[in-house]
Formats: sequence, structure tokens, C-alpha cells
Amino acid sequence: MIRLLLIAALLASSLPVFAAKPVARAPAEDPLEASIAGEFALQAGQLPEAARQYLQAARSASDPVLAERATRIALLANEDALARESYALWQALAPQQSAPRQAVAATLALRAGGKRAARRELQALLRDGDDGWKHALAALIGAVGKQPKLVVAQLEDLVDDGELPDKLEPWLGFGGLAQRLEQPALVERIVRQVVARFPGEPRVALLRAQLLREDGKLDEARPLLAGLEDAARLSQRLRWSLAGEYDALGDAAKAAEVLAQGPQDESSYAQRAALLDKAKDKAGLATLYDELKREATRPNPMRRLLLGQVAELLERYDEALAWYANVPGEEVQGIARLRSANVLFQLRRKQEAFDALRAIQSDATLEEQSQRDAYLLEAELRLKDKDAAGELDAYARGLAAFADDEALLYSRALLWERRDEIARAEADFRRILVVSPDDVNTLNALGYTLADRTDRYREALQLIDRARVAEPGNAAIIDSYGWVLFRLGKPREALGHLRHAFALQKDADIASHLGQVLWVLGEKEEARRYFDEARRIDPENRALQRALKDVGA
Repeated sequence: MIRLLLIAALLASSLPVFAAKPVARAPAEDPLEASIAGEFALQAGQLPEAARQYLQAARSASDPVLAERATRIALLANEDALARESYALWQALAPQQSAPRQAVAATLALRAGGKRAARRELQALLRDGDDGWKHALAALIGAVGKQPKLVVAQLEDLVDDGELPDKLEPWLGFGGLAQRLEQPALVERIVRQVVARFPGEPRVALLRAQLLREDGKLDEARPLLAGLEDAARLSQRLRWSLAGEYDALGDAAKAAEVLAQGPQDESSYAQRAALLDKAKDKAGLATLYDELKREATRPNPMRRLLLGQVAELLERYDEALAWYANVPGEEVQGIARLRSANVLFQLRRKQEAFDALRAIQSDATLEEQSQRDAYLLEAELRLKDKDAAGELDAYARGLAAFADDEALLYSRALLWERRDEIARAEADFRRILVVSPDDVNTLNALGYTLADRTDRYREALQLIDRARVAEPGNAAIIDSYGWVLFRLGKPREALGHLRHAFALQKDADIASHLGQVLWVLGEKEEARRYFDEARRIDPENRALQRALKDVGA
């Protein structure tokens, strides 16, 4: 699933698409030449070639930093022999031990099936005080793809032998991994340990509720959350977490009610407004609006900006314009003017809206982000106005003013994908990766696009795996991973990942993918339930339309 950034829209690129297959070349002798070659290969998604070039650069320059980079890229590429070779060089060039390097050693041992060696490294990391457990967790995650059974066995041993530090955070982290590995018995053992070790800790009850929700046991989760409401009144952090969990349960109104307890600030007011809007509670929004107005006697820029936004949600557009026009100071002037342009469009004063956006785009007194966002908003409004040429023009002018801006390129790539111009979408995604090769959103978006709209599944898997390593608990990335497995002809393996993604995020794309996979597996009744859920969330969803067409439902 592609995760939208800022304002969703799309456009074209003149850059060529990088070759899908690595270009065979002899490793460069010059370290600078080799590192440049490695970086180009990395940007093109050619991970094995990148690792080889970085290894050569490290040898030529005797540089441990380059050796480390070669090792990590080789691990991402699942080139374990190359990773071991790079690791040996890294170790020789920098003999002093470190937690990051020890984590790599543990990952390599796990991938090679070395139970005892891996256990030694993991134990050493877990005894390394502050953040050692994070490195141990990363090592386990790094081996999941190749040795899932061994990872589970190691995790079980570490838990059952009491190796985890006596702090809540490590237990929560390792419990999360057990959950992602779909090990309910192990999760339950971890939860029992957590409850015993940290009695009375509200986050424990919150964890239990979360696990129940992800397991579909909503009726069991709710009483646990209710039991935390008194404690949440005394803790802002807990109050936000509790509200988030109620929202995840699908009860936005209850989430807003929880946030209304205790002292309020601009952030809590804004989140309450968003939740009430999500719950379609106009009466609650009106009450909040009145509350905000009573406290707006002082010329507080953020408060007046918020009042304008709530007025928008209530469709009191003239009032919204008045609030935005009276936002004092320069700090949020750009945002207020952007919101005003949006309101003008809602009032069907379209030319005024576009004129206002042009004025923002050319106003050098504003922050560059506001100027950039004016191009994004114009593109979105042109899309709503079914003005294809205007939408393209907005992106062209935006990128002329802000060359290679990642938000503009990302949105333009989505436009091309929506228009079935996949080569152009890929070109824009790759332009982002040239500047930010580890950008998780872009890695996932490009990987998903290749999996969904081409037959370049292996290349897609490489990109998605890089995103998974960075954010293993991200629902959009888990969905992309499940989808590429399905496209590779592994529907049964895909199913578990897609179920996990949907438990984390109730999304129409994920529901559509689940429906299609279940249909292929012969579970047509359950498939129809997920198709119905996708319709409920977003009846116009394109993934849903394609799924229904593909299965003939």
C-alpha cells in the first residue's frame, strides 16, 4: 500500500528509468570511484552490486566506515557470503567492539543457523546496559526472512531464561516482535512476565488491550481500556495513548471524550476536533467550537488558526475566513493563507482560491514550506476541479521553484501511477531516492507500485524489504510485503501478513488485498466480507475496483 504524503496528487519526469538488472562491471580500484559506483548502484536498487563496490572501496582506502556500509547493504540484499566478507574487513579495520557491530555478528550467525554463536552475541548485547537490547532486537529482526524458526527459538529462550533487562521497554519491544512473528503462546508468556514484573504499570494494561484488539477480541480489549480512564486523567501521555487505542478500536467519539479530560492545549484541541469529525459528531464539534471561542480573547495565532479549522469542519466557511484573516503575527500566516484558499474553493470562488495560491507561491516573505505547500494544494484543488492540465502545470511550476523537492516529486509520482504511467511514476520515485536513498515512504511506494502494476516482483521485494527493515511495524509496508508475496504466487504466505496489516490499520487497500487473496484460496465468503469492509471505508477505492475485476466478483 502506498502511504500518502501531505496532499495526494501526481506528474511527469524526464529522467530515464534505471535499469532493473545490475550492470556487470569490474570493481573499481580507486576508492572514490568505487564508492561513487556503489552509491549509484544503491540508488538504482542494485544492492548486491552496491555492496561489492563499497567493499572494494573499503579495501582500497582501508576505511572501516565503508566496510560497515558494504556489510549493511549486503545484509539488505540477502547476500550473506558478501556480508561475512565485508564484516571480516570491518572487524579487521576497527578491532574495538561495539554494539552495532555485535548486532551484525548476531544477525550473520542467525542467518547461518549458528544457534550457539548467535546466543552468545545476543546475550552480550542484552547485558550491555542502556540500548543493548535494541541492537539485539534488530539482530533478530534482521534474520527473520531467512531463519524464522531459529529466530522464534532464540526469542523463546531469551524470554524463558530471563535474559531480557528488567525494564518495561525491552519487554514491550520483544513482545512486539513475537506478535509480528504470529506466536500467540509466546506473546502470552511475555505478557504474563510483564504483568508480574511491572504490576500497576498502566502501559501493561494498554499493551494487553492492544494485543487483544490485534487478535480481533475487541470485546475483551474494551474493559481493559475502561479501567485506565481514571489514571489517564492524571497523565497526559497515558491519556493520548488511551485515546489512540480507542480510535484504533473504531470508537473515535470515545477517544475524543478521553482527550477532553485534564488540561487542554492546542494539540489536544486539534486532535479532539479531528476525532469528532471522524465520528461525524457535529454537535460535539459545535460544543468544542464554542469552548475555543470563549478562550480566544487574547490574540493567540494558533488558537485562531484552530478556530478557523473547526469552523471549516462545521462548514461555517465565512466564519473560517474571518478567523484566518485575523491570525496575528507572521509565524503561521502562511498556513492561514493556505487554509483561506481552500475555503474559497469550497465556497466555489475558485478563481479567487487559485489567485490566492499564486500569491503565496510568489511571496518571498513567507517560509519556503508555505510556498511549496501552495503548489501541492493547488495541484490537489485542480484534481478536484478535474483540471488535468492545471494539475500538471502546478507540479511543473512547483518543481521549477523547488528543484527535486521530495514532497512534490512524491505527489507527482502518485499522479502518474493513478494515470497508469508507471515509468514516469518510477522516475519520480527514483529521483527522491537519489537524494534520500533510505526514505522509507518512497522505498515502500516504489516497491508497491512495481509489485502492483508490473511483473518486476523480485525488484519490488528488494525495495519493500529495505522499508521493512527500517519500520517493521508499519501497516502500509506490511501490506506491500504481503501483496508482493501474493504476486509471487505465494497466497498462503501472503495471507498472514495481510491479516496482520489489517489488524494494525483498517484500510480499504488492505481489505481489498485480503479479499482477493482469500478468494484465490477458495475462502469466498470471508473474501466478500473484506470486500464489503473496503466498500464501507472507501467505495471508490481503486485497489477494490481492480480486485473485484480480477476475481470476477
